[in-house]
Amino acid sequence: MDDFETMPVFGVDAILRDVHAQALGREEGEVADYIPELAKADPAPFGIAVATSRGRLHEIGDTRIPFTIQSVSKALTYCMALELVGRAEVLRRVGVEPSGDQFNAIEFDPVTRRPYNPMVNAGAITVAGILRDVHGDGAFDAVIARFSEAAGRPLAMNEAVYSSEAATGHRNRAIGHLLVGAGALAEPMDSALDLYFRQCSIEVTAADLAVMGATIAHLGDNPITGRQVFDVAAVRDTQAVMFTCGMYDYSGNWAFDVGVPAKSGVGGGILGVVNRQLGIGTYSPRLDRKGNSVRGVEAFRLLSAEMGLHSFDLTNPGSAFVDSFFAEMPRG
Repeated sequence: MDDFETMPVFGVDAILRDVHAQALGREEGEVADYIPELAKADPAPFGIAVATSRGRLHEIGDTRIPFTIQSVSKALTYCMALELVGRAEVLRRVGVEPSGDQFNAIEFDPVTRRPYNPMVNAGAITVAGILRDVHGDGAFDAVIARFSEAAGRPLAMNEAVYSSEAATGHRNRAIGHLLVGAGALAEPMDSALDLYFRQCSIEVTAADLAVMGATIAHLGDNPITGRQVFDVAAVRDTQAVMFTCGMYDYSGNWAFDVGVPAKSGVGGGILGVVNRQLGIGTYSPRLDRKGNSVRGVEAFRLLSAEMGLHSFDLTNPGSAFVDSFFAEMPRG
């Protein structure tokens, strides 16, 4: 991949215009309706934003329309949990294996009795329990403060969506009871679930997701504000799980076709990370059967192909640090 920072601005914007126009033609898919408030979403908006690790932001379309972050939040809370209690303790309670099942499946690893990974609901509720155990009543304040730092601006929760999720989240409550029974979630269950419903109801925009992605790409340092938001080691582990598990039960196809760590949400957002280089955010609430944004998936596929973003693309230079290390080794 050519260095994104050295591309002429008009070249970057031309690519985004072309990708947006092509993906806009995808009109299939439906808005999420299992949460009543999400069913009210306008299916028409579509935006793409790209933030670079040097703090440049490129946007096209509806990148400033607020929507709830939903499952995209799982990547960020997982990163927080890794920092707070350490890798070993998080792994004791949540695995890192792709499940191959739907995001809200009521199923655990039959050997370990843990949730398969933190990107499905069972794993994310367990992670919420970890944050609750550490922060107590201040857990949501800690979550929204960290999300705001990652986005580079103050964020807020959508009260209507939160109330809708809390009133209809019976399947998640069933998962919560099973997690308590399996020893992955400590009592009281309700406070962990409440935190989970609240984190999913935080409002963001496609531009916010791009900046959040760039923060992860930039080793946890927000390139817009210059503030260190996440620990470097936690960022690495989070990206790894996003790559293998972040797109629900489409994750294998995503890794094959698009090839970048990403996390989607049923609110219509997708956050993608090109390590050390870019954050990408898309928004379009029309979802496919897997729960991923139809236009968002198409936009990422086109961007990956056009710009050589795939992690294993021959044009992707990989880590400059590794290149410099081997360059210093004597030959022979």
